[in-house]
Amino acid sequence: MAAWWWSLPALALIAAVHYAATLAGSAYAFTDFNGFRTPEFVGLENFREIFTGEAPLRALLNTIVIAVAFLVLTNVLGMAFAVALNRQLKSRFVLRTVLFAPVVLSPLAVSYVWKFLFQQDGPLNQVLGAVGLESLQRTWLGDPWTVVPAITTVMVWQHIGLTMVIYLAGLAGVPPESEEAAAIDGAGAWARFRHVVLPALRPTVLIASTMILVQGLRVFDQVQALTGGGPFGASDTLATSVYQQTFVNGRFGYGSALALVMTGIVLLCAGLQMFLLRDRKEK
Repeated sequence: MAAWWWSLPALALIAAVHYAATLAGSAYAFTDFNGFRTPEFVGLENFREIFTGEAPLRALLNTIVIAVAFLVLTNVLGMAFAVALNRQLKSRFVLRTVLFAPVVLSPLAVSYVWKFLFQQDGPLNQVLGAVGLESLQRTWLGDPWTVVPAITTVMVWQHIGLTMVIYLAGLAGVPPESEEAAAIDGAGAWARFRHVVLPALRPTVLIASTMILVQGLRVFDQVQALTGGGPFGASDTLATSVYQQTFVNGRFGYGSALALVMTGIVLLCAGLQMFLLRDRKEK
C-alpha cells in the first residue's frame, strides 16, 4: 500500500480541483445562477434554450465544422509529411524541425500573427493583388463565409507538425522488409501505402484522430484572438460561448449547461476511440 499512500496527496488534489469543480459546474447547469444570488433550480430550461436558440445552435454547428475540417486536414497533411520525411530524404531532419516548430508556439501568438496576415491591407491580400488575383481579395476575418475557413487554416498550420510526429512514430514500427517485398511483387507506391503501411498505422490513426478531434471541439484561443466570435457570431464556438455567457454576461447556469454539452461531446468521442481500440485488440 506504500505506493497508494505516496500518491494519495496528488490524487486528492486532482479530485478536489478537477472532479469536484466539474461536478459543481454540472449542478449549476440546472439552475439560473448569476454568480451572486442563491441559485434557482430551473430543470432543463438551460438545455432547452441551447437546443432551440439560434445562437447556440450556430455555435454548435461551427464547432462541429471546425473540428471535422481540422481533423481531416491535419491528419491527411500530417500523414503525407510523415511518409515523405520518413526515410531516404537527406534533409528530412531539418524539415521535420521546421514543420514541428509551430507546435511549441503559443496559440495566441500564432493567431495574432495570422490576424495581421488576414487584414484587409495585410500581406495576403497584397500578394493576391500583386499576382493579378484581386477578385480573390477578401476581408477574411470580417466575412461570415470566410471566417471559419480562416480559423481552421490557422489551427491546421500550427498542428500539422504534431500529427506528423505521431505518424513518424507509427511508421517506425512498420518493417521495411514488408514494403520491399510488396515492391518486388510489383506493387506501386500507392498500393504499398494502402495495403502495407496504412493497415499497420491503424492504431496510430485512431490515437491521432481522437487527439485532434478533441482539440478541435474545444477550440477557444484561436477564435478568441482572431475574431472574438465575430462577425455577428459567425465564428462562435461552444468554448467561446461558454466564456461569453459565463464571464461576460454573468449567466453562470447557462454557461455551465453549455460546458456540460461540450464535455458530453468530447467524452463521446473519447469513448468511441476506446471502443475502436478494444475491438482491434479482441481480434
